[in-house]
Amino acid sequence: MDTVNEVSSSLTFASSYLSNGSSNENMSTSNDPGLSIENLSLSKLSGNLEKLLIDPEYDYSDAEIVVEGISVPVHKCILASRSQFFHEIFKKGNDSFAKEEGKPRYVMSELVANGVVGYEAFNVFLHYLYTGKLKPSPPEVSTCIDEACAHDACRPAINYAVELMYASATFQMKELILLVQRRLLNFVEKALVEDVIPILWVAFHFQLNQLLFYCIQRLTRSHLDSVSLEKELPYEISKEIRLLRVKSQLEDECNVMEVDCMNERNIRRIHKALDSDDVELVKLFLNESDITLDDAFALHYASAYCDPKVVKDVLSLGLADINLRNSRRYTVIHVAARRKEPSVLVALLNKGACVSDTTLDGETAVAICRRLTRPKDYNEKTVQGKESNKDRICIDLLEREMRRNTLSVNISNSSEFSSEELPKRLYYLENRVAFARVLFPAEARLAMENADADSASLYTGPSARKGSSGNLRGVNLNETPSVRAKRLMSRLNALLKTVEMGRRYFPHCSELIDTILEDDMPDVFFLEKGSKEEQRAKKLRFKELKEDVQKAFHKDMNEKNW
Repeated sequence: MDTVNEVSSSLTFASSYLSNGSSNENMSTSNDPGLSIENLSLSKLSGNLEKLLIDPEYDYSDAEIVVEGISVPVHKCILASRSQFFHEIFKKGNDSFAKEEGKPRYVMSELVANGVVGYEAFNVFLHYLYTGKLKPSPPEVSTCIDEACAHDACRPAINYAVELMYASATFQMKELILLVQRRLLNFVEKALVEDVIPILWVAFHFQLNQLLFYCIQRLTRSHLDSVSLEKELPYEISKEIRLLRVKSQLEDECNVMEVDCMNERNIRRIHKALDSDDVELVKLFLNESDITLDDAFALHYASAYCDPKVVKDVLSLGLADINLRNSRRYTVIHVAARRKEPSVLVALLNKGACVSDTTLDGETAVAICRRLTRPKDYNEKTVQGKESNKDRICIDLLEREMRRNTLSVNISNSSEFSSEELPKRLYYLENRVAFARVLFPAEARLAMENADADSASLYTGPSARKGSSGNLRGVNLNETPSVRAKRLMSRLNALLKTVEMGRRYFPHCSELIDTILEDDMPDVFFLEKGSKEEQRAKKLRFKELKEDVQKAFHKDMNEKNW
């Protein structure tokens, strides 16, 4: 306790002369000239060392630490003198990671074994290590994108502080540990109970007993079910919380699933079967007992922890209430919004999940998702043809569903096509899906997965026409006309569903593909065919097409107000 008081006193003193450069005048007028000169010297030293971090002209670094794929130059002498951890690391040497120019390179994920330290958090830590000043939290990683949020306990703010704690504790900066712990303690009572869990983990890893005690008390008082506690917490912590609940006679209130030992055992069997992706075994357990999917909150569980395909399989059983509320009064769409997996959200929306349902706190699924998302991720620039950010896709899906009008997309019934029209229609739809896969890969895959298109041998490129089961032009002598017609109709239905998904969730991208195909634009990609004048015209149109694709993509991904 004396050590804590000493460090706290030193922090209070340090903050008086290391707050900012504008305090120099006040220090110079102090009653103690010697103290003023010392403070001024320390402040200047801090500013001079800061140049090593921010001014490229003073780049005399002799090592690098790679954080999130970015190399951060550091000075071993400074790190070693400030941190015993780095002193031991540098003393051992790191020849296996030496760069060509001789600078050793260290990887953050190898230095911090138990947690994650992001680029921004590490830079703030590094600035403190060099200068003794704690910079303000970078808003791009310590706030959420919900404009109504005060950002005093949202998940990005908590995650940033947790990252800073992992850096401080791992690299053994005791005074910074106390500062960050104070911030985390403020979060414990304000935050949603689910968001207390990452705070508990960092407290558990580094034996921050005071912080750990408050986290355990908060979780004990909460209505978070025992299944979630066991799934997301260390075993000894979840066991302690359950014992505390029993002692305080809160167990029956906190976990409506635990009716008796037999039911609890059957529920756990269902959850284990879901973990094993074995929905057939789930059906067997349901037949052998009186437990239902709703009793086990199986759809909530699958949406939170299982593979997206398992969620779709459970939905296909038609035995679960998709808008059922769990002990936290969350519907399945609320749970899925916290997970932020686009394919799970789309599967639930397609089965009628009510996106406008609110939690006890009045939050919709889209509000939950927005409060979990950092501006850095939401505003991340998306490169055409590359994977889109999942956070952004989830928010766009939920917002679009909130605004979506009741008019459904009309697509012609496949039974209306004659035997001659069927191959033509298939060829058109194959080209359409192929263009979507090339221009908007993440969105196209999401549409295909939720249309079960992967099971229909869809067109995936030019090679699909060469000997594949979906070949339109080839002839399989072992295939009867009726079998071939059935196969083509199956593909047609899957393609139609894929296009419908695309129109529903990515309307601007779909409109662009309409334009490409209506203008017979596939010929544009054969730029070297035709006369020189035709080639020149094609190249000009190709440039216009690239601009159109980029505009459509960003219109879908950036549009906020319709």
